[in-house]
Amino acid sequence: MAEQAFRVAIAGCGGIAQVHARALAAMPGVQFIACADIKPDRARQMADEYGLTAYDSVETMLDAEKPDALHICTPHPLHTPIAEMAAARGIAVLTEKPPVVTQAQWTQFEALKARTAVGICFQNRYNASVQKMKEILASPRAGRVKGARAFVTWMRKPPYYTESDWRGSWTTEGGGNLINQSIHTLDLLVYLLGPAQDVRCTMHNHSLAGVIEVEDTVEASIIFPGDVRALYYATNAYCIDAPVMLDIVCEHVQLRMEQNNLTIIWADGTVERPEFEEPAALGKGYWGNGHYRCIEDFYHALRTGERYQNDIDSVRDTMSLMLRMYEPYRGRVVE
Repeated sequence: MAEQAFRVAIAGCGGIAQVHARALAAMPGVQFIACADIKPDRARQMADEYGLTAYDSVETMLDAEKPDALHICTPHPLHTPIAEMAAARGIAVLTEKPPVVTQAQWTQFEALKARTAVGICFQNRYNASVQKMKEILASPRAGRVKGARAFVTWMRKPPYYTESDWRGSWTTEGGGNLINQSIHTLDLLVYLLGPAQDVRCTMHNHSLAGVIEVEDTVEASIIFPGDVRALYYATNAYCIDAPVMLDIVCEHVQLRMEQNNLTIIWADGTVERPEFEEPAALGKGYWGNGHYRCIEDFYHALRTGERYQNDIDSVRDTMSLMLRMYEPYRGRVVE
């Protein structure tokens, strides 16, 4: 007898919700039933495409449909309150990043794990290149980690913000480049190297002054366990969305990832460039590749009772680091 499918709904029907919708529509074991957005036309468009029921209120949708799980794809500051709304009804939650925008929200969000299953969509942890790096770093062959560097050089032009009703503001986005574009790379540093011990960080607005009040550029020196220093640079002021670069140097090997391409340079001069089979991107290639695996694993964990890789405890150190980096700047117009 076939297992009963999870009945699933989406809150927020903007750009990233389209990635979740495509994954859910193609995934065995789930039944995509409803969507909600405060812009009714946007909800109806998604509902028409996937055969759903559309709502203009998340609360109304949850009460009417009683789904097993809710995907949260709204602007960042709404992730925690909507997760609370779902938890109060015993509904499992998979939220887009970031789960929180303040320390107060993190306190609320962390408490949800006692009430329902919660997952966070840090999908790049599922990339084959990242998994290979993690495997090598855990092996004796690599030796001690000596240092790391990460570069995210992307492009966001003024219309990305001016044509949005939530981006570019502390109140409605919660930050800029760090909380939105480069948080995935910050998360990979923590995922691979462990909890940050210290950080020194500066934020700037090099290209969008007068357009946004938050940062378009962030640089940091982050100390990880073992006195490992990671240099971090991320900007939305470049001319293209260049491949993300993450470089980790160990005693016996250097690991260099550019997007999904990994170069392994051993101390004896041997160079390996493993080939990986990656799923097709469900959205823009620089953030869509791992979503299917991330979502699929969430429902596997719900079905089996196994721990989900991206649960609340697993993202605590990333959130702590992000909030610490923002602390001196929050609420100020970044120059």
